[in-house]
Amino acid sequence: MTLHDRILALLRTPHYVPLAESGIARALSLPRKERNSLTLEIRRLLSAGDVVQIKEDKLCLPRDADLATGRIQFRQGGSAYVVRERGPSEPEKEAVQIPAENTGVAIHGDRVVVRLSDELSRPHGGRHGGEPTGRVIRILERGHETLTGNLQRTKLFFYVAPDDPRFIHDIYVPDPAGSGVRPVPVVGDKVVVRLHEWTQRQVNPEGTIVERLGRTHEPHAELAAIFHKYRLSPEFPPDVLHEASALPKRVGIAELFGRLDYRAVPTFTIDPDDAKDFDDALSVETLPDGDLRVGVHIADVSSYVRPGTALDAEAQRRGNSTYLVGTVVPMLPHELSNGLCSLVEGEDRLTKAVLLTFRKGRLCATAFANTVIRSRKRLTYRQAFALLKEDNLEKIRRMPLPPAHQTGSTGRALSDLRRDELADLQRWIRQLWDVAQRLRRERMRNGSLDLDMPEVKIFVDEQGYADRLERIEQDESHQLIEEYMLAANEAVARVTRLHRLPSLYRVHDDPDEEKLLEYRKELATFGVAVGDLTQREEISRLLFLLRSHPQGYTLRTQLLRSLRKAVYRASADGHYGLAKQDYTHFTSPIRRYADLVVHRVFDQYLVKHLGQAAPRGFQFGYNVARMESLAQHLSLTEQNSTEAERESQKVKLLEFFEREAAKKKKTVFNAVITDVRNHGLFVELPDAMAFGLVHLSTLRDDLYLLNNAGTALVGRRSKRRLELGQKISVVTERVDRFKRQIDFRLNS
Repeated sequence: MTLHDRILALLRTPHYVPLAESGIARALSLPRKERNSLTLEIRRLLSAGDVVQIKEDKLCLPRDADLATGRIQFRQGGSAYVVRERGPSEPEKEAVQIPAENTGVAIHGDRVVVRLSDELSRPHGGRHGGEPTGRVIRILERGHETLTGNLQRTKLFFYVAPDDPRFIHDIYVPDPAGSGVRPVPVVGDKVVVRLHEWTQRQVNPEGTIVERLGRTHEPHAELAAIFHKYRLSPEFPPDVLHEASALPKRVGIAELFGRLDYRAVPTFTIDPDDAKDFDDALSVETLPDGDLRVGVHIADVSSYVRPGTALDAEAQRRGNSTYLVGTVVPMLPHELSNGLCSLVEGEDRLTKAVLLTFRKGRLCATAFANTVIRSRKRLTYRQAFALLKEDNLEKIRRMPLPPAHQTGSTGRALSDLRRDELADLQRWIRQLWDVAQRLRRERMRNGSLDLDMPEVKIFVDEQGYADRLERIEQDESHQLIEEYMLAANEAVARVTRLHRLPSLYRVHDDPDEEKLLEYRKELATFGVAVGDLTQREEISRLLFLLRSHPQGYTLRTQLLRSLRKAVYRASADGHYGLAKQDYTHFTSPIRRYADLVVHRVFDQYLVKHLGQAAPRGFQFGYNVARMESLAQHLSLTEQNSTEAERESQKVKLLEFFEREAAKKKKTVFNAVITDVRNHGLFVELPDAMAFGLVHLSTLRDDLYLLNNAGTALVGRRSKRRLELGQKISVVTERVDRFKRQIDFRLNS
């Protein structure tokens, strides 16, 4: 056991009393010659926040001194919360609420030490009490050395207004003419500023401009700022590109050895209109006894991305692809993601398959294999939906393709198919849906929660500006794919768990009961009465009620925030949302490194337990400890990508409505009143997934006053009521890109 571990073990003993360094030396029976090593190790532990000093320089664990360590997350109003760190076997702890006046010189994302107070948090900013509070007493590690923002100046000095509204202080900077940055940044530019040490809260932080990204609010500058903030790189290192370029352009005959040949079996992909990387395909075949066998074929990325290569190291570092509006930061180079691994129409592709056999709609057998396929058709969700719902084949054949599909399409259009080919395609799609809808019904009956949310896709023009919004519904075509992907993920997770193979699992822990109680109180303010939300059946009933509720989207979003986040883990601890004991990610190895790792576990199962030939160059070098380390890393990269994608959506949504505000002929949007205040109406635009304010000053037809119940603005003369839950139509009034606020006015 190392000295580091011995110190921590001592401090963790149940009857440990805080000791100074000399006392720890005696307790550990350290000889005098090791005292210098003890001093050095204690400094390291203090710096890392693993131990803290209290009175008389005595040492203890943070938990024993009413202290906690963790990452601080700010809100726009200036208050914050600290997500507490925990050991591998420790349960998740409640976040510590930090009032604005107690944040010290902390910056969003810093690793800090907080002293817990005896009081619980009070209702604040829409949040309710019951959580521990504290104040920041030490900065252990800055979360960011640099940040992006808009260069401004007063008569006396220059400053940078941070892009992130959670960073509430402007950064003072020297005259950019002396920064050495070329071209010289000018007022209104988007810049990167390196922060200096900040020690006095009453004085604004200072920094130095180190890079100019472009003019603020221009698409390329905003995108560059997101890349910088979330440490995303659209470019790959030279050694990675060299390895990718050395890969074959097509699947060779030698690579087919040991694989089941599915090239003659009807197989196709179903993806969004503008998809360019296709990592899953479905095959369908009717067996001699009448059973239906559905193959879930997943791109075999592991055949090309081997452990120990630069390709693998870079894919692991990235963790996943990041999908920003108008662009993608891929996990793998184009040669793989859009080429050799993508299951394009009409090309041989290596895949890993879960073969599901159904008898009278019920799963009766599951098999696993490495396969080779040749997709017969690249379908979009729109086309698959039409094949499900429309009986007139000629009408389907004449379906217009959206521009995104016309430019990004691979393979033949539906209009190019013979009538018999189109009829076969429709029959296979309907066969798949007959089984999928049964799987979905059974899943919901077993307690799975329908947490799918409608999405809004933002399209950009040639210059990169937000140009069009489109609401994406999770219709039957999406549900068809979802059910087979869920079934494949579950099947692989179950077999790896039962055979005790080190693997990664997708885990969604049970929700915190107190958070559900607070959410239940929040529902009551919207007139939604529910029972005990710790009962899965009650949450299912609530989700059904919210489908038709005026504030349904908002309340469903709040429910998701009340649940724990799904993470990766090395143990199959169950998935609450899906009501499954066994679940993993297996179906998207082009865009998720976790799936690539699980594919290697899949091969280990085929070789070790089914006696199949090992793929060429196959090595399995994983153990449980390695998997746990990977799980933590991939959970973090996923969270980082999710935040970047949300940021991109927000920026582009603001850009879209800013352009709407500038139009002479304004677009009319449907809206729902979600809150009523004396200064105006808060509204939600369901078709755009946007929120904003109709300010009282724009209601010029009468003098409107808030009623006694606080649920409506009422015209004094006309008695016109604008009340909570009411549907209205609005146009865009103004947009503040810096405050990230959209104002609307009624469409009169």
